Amino acid sequence: MKTFSAKPGEVPQNWHTINVEGKVLGRIATQIADILRGKTKPTYTPHTDTGDFVVVVNAEKVRLTGKKWTDKMYSHHTRYPGGLKRITAEKQREKDPTIIIHEAVWGMMPKTKLGRAQIKKLKIYAGAEHPHEAQQPQPREV
Repeated sequence: MKTFSAKPGEVPQNWHTINVEGKVLGRIATQIADILRGKTKPTYTPHTDTGDFVVVVNAEKVRLTGKKWTDKMYSHHTRYPGGLKRITAEKQREKDPTIIIHEAVWGMMPKTKLGRAQIKKLKIYAGAEHPHEAQQPQPREV
């Protein structure tokens, strides 16, 4: 029997909706990363994009444990000398809560061309509404 290897374009890509209200960030992020990579499918092939699209709603209501709201820092650089900017998770939630989930999921994705292509299939929205009703996303419990 030959080993199955998925080819690009052969694997159907479905759409899933995940409501993260009240869910712990790290546990949700690992499951989202698995869906994006295609590890939840029996046709998973490491070198091919076999993952699905994921629409995350209620990102502003995600939960962090312990003192992470005040201690966890998000940083970026402005590319100017001395331009390192740092912000706490609590202020990041007020400014743009989608970045919290995006950074957590991106930390669990491979840092290759394939990983960069797969993270583009992640759509995150702060509220309960999203513009992807035409794709008929299936609600997924995680």
